[in-house]
Amino acid sequence: KRTVVLTMKASVIEMFLVLLVTGVHSNKETSKKIKRPKFTVPQINCDVKAGKIINPEFIVKCPAGCQDPKFHVYGTDVYASYSSVCGAAVHSGVLDNSGGKILVRKVAGLSGYKGSYSNGVQSLSLPRWRESFIVLESKPKKGVTYPSALTYSSSKSPAPQAGETTKAYQRPPIPATTAQPVTLMELLAVTVAVATPTILPSPSPSAASTTSIPRPEPVGQRSQEMDLWSATTYTSSQNRPGADPGIQRQDPSGAAFQKPVRADVGLGEMDSWKPGSVLLDEGRVPKEELSTQSLEPVSLGDPNCKIDLSFLIDGSTSIGKRRFRIQKQLLAGVAQALDIGPAGPLMGVVQYGDNPATHFNLKTHMNSRDLKTAIEKITQRGGLSNVGRAISFVTKNFFSKANGNRSSAPNVVVVMVDGWPTDKVEEASRLARESGINIFFITIEGAAENEKQYVVEPNFANKAVCRTNGFYSFHVQSWFGLHKTLQPLVKRVCDTDRLACSKTCLNSADIGFVIDGSSSVGTGNFRTVLQFVTNLTKEFEISDTDTRIGAVQYTYEQRLEFGFDQYSSKPDILNAIKRVGYWSGGTSTGAAINFALEQLFKKSKPNKRKLMILITDGRSYDDVRIPAMAAHLKGVITYAIGVAWAAQEELEVIATHSARDHSFFVDEFDNLYQYVPRIIQNICTEFNSQPRN
Repeated sequence: KRTVVLTMKASVIEMFLVLLVTGVHSNKETSKKIKRPKFTVPQINCDVKAGKIINPEFIVKCPAGCQDPKFHVYGTDVYASYSSVCGAAVHSGVLDNSGGKILVRKVAGLSGYKGSYSNGVQSLSLPRWRESFIVLESKPKKGVTYPSALTYSSSKSPAPQAGETTKAYQRPPIPATTAQPVTLMELLAVTVAVATPTILPSPSPSAASTTSIPRPEPVGQRSQEMDLWSATTYTSSQNRPGADPGIQRQDPSGAAFQKPVRADVGLGEMDSWKPGSVLLDEGRVPKEELSTQSLEPVSLGDPNCKIDLSFLIDGSTSIGKRRFRIQKQLLAGVAQALDIGPAGPLMGVVQYGDNPATHFNLKTHMNSRDLKTAIEKITQRGGLSNVGRAISFVTKNFFSKANGNRSSAPNVVVVMVDGWPTDKVEEASRLARESGINIFFITIEGAAENEKQYVVEPNFANKAVCRTNGFYSFHVQSWFGLHKTLQPLVKRVCDTDRLACSKTCLNSADIGFVIDGSSSVGTGNFRTVLQFVTNLTKEFEISDTDTRIGAVQYTYEQRLEFGFDQYSSKPDILNAIKRVGYWSGGTSTGAAINFALEQLFKKSKPNKRKLMILITDGRSYDDVRIPAMAAHLKGVITYAIGVAWAAQEELEVIATHSARDHSFFVDEFDNLYQYVPRIIQNICTEFNSQPRN
């Protein structure tokens, strides 16, 4: 018996060990099976349109050469899904013509798409389209699974590139969990389950069009230490039955003002759009895809407030943690009140102390909710209040294409200062204004009478702001009253018609007129030429920080009539033009161009566009090719206007490329006035095709 018992025990132990080893081995095999596959970026051709791809958000790799005009693009910033994905990426500036990886995000269709020329791609205009997309740099979001294979909307899918496969949409794998020991019976059950095919129900047409994903609206957090923001409380109405989502503002009297989400977003109709529920150019989104969407609805932003906004916040030691938190509450309020999005306002934050530092730029956060979350995480840096240094930093670094600056949006800076700056702001602010930046100042608890002796630069706010008419300045007596600036500040920064410092084609140039005063012109015709110069000058905004005018008259010799810095108002400039006297002599146009480069444009400001407008009535006695080339190399845009006996081929040599846009021939002096509108139009068309800064 004892032997039998020992034998049975040995058998049990042996069986237990076998099961244990089998379980561990099975556990390892299962772990291997559920290991998440490595993400590979799908490759597409230049001609693939966004509407053919069902996935609402995806990363792809574009080949080189997508700048070709045969790959049509429709829209600016936000593109119709009928556009080439890679062509739109080049147009937006995310890619150059060498190709690369991009992130594509589907958004709602618009009622109209405006074409523009950008980065070598001419996009086209298009009426209403049912779906849009935006192109971003290929930085994946945390927690978002991007497809390694794209799902196309029809059987006529583009030929896959190397390394890409096309397949029917499948549910993303469930994230792996820590594996537990598996018994033999459990393994058998798993094997049976895997061997049994699963039949998926066909998607219902109505389900695909009505499924929606609720967008949780964050509730504004209130400070524990002080209830400063009771006058402007943001709450979510998303969960109340029958309530429209929007912003609830409670004024001191207790009356609620609700700002509902616009149905048409100004640019187009939302059509109850949700990611994944849009009807594409062909086909519907499968029901299985809708059930796996983790992406939330993307706001296009308010097109009536399309600005690029930078907040300069005071992080100096003297402000203290309590007031720094109040400052962040204002920022969060602005982020909520502005409908942040790619077709509307974009916002970044720079904190200054001893030195400035960017917390996030214009393209870091593309909706109000993400922006508010980022603002909450900002911590105080400490140091002095070097505002001038911060403004210089923003002028040179913040409003760049790499940081998301858009040529079609005004640049706005809101500077917040506790007390007064510890450095000078006048020169830095002047350069910012000349770069097309609209500066607003919020001064909180300014210097008292006995503190003014410590202020480095008296009247610093007026020296900094875009205009001194009160529109750009806020003086807040106490930090407890800072919240009262929220609504007027948002209203003013969105009033783009009053943003006077924005660069335009009419307020951002140094224009030098080079006028032929040779004997063949004659006194009467010379006065006609001066009237032509006057008519052109009247079209521009003249000041020492806007467009400036200079003039040179030439025969065999040259004479500087007045330089760029001599007159700073339009009446003074017009009077100076009238006083120019007729000289008479020969025609040395080449020498006149060299003289203008040295005496006029050498003193041009570096952030100004340099325009030379040359008017002549005959062939030059000297060579114009080398002087014209020197002007082009120095960045001077040259317009050549020839009258009567002027040589057409000489005008084309003098003019900037393309000659048809920069050279004009007029048969008689009396017809010069007819070319004023066309010249102004060409100047503005060329300006609007270039980046703002």
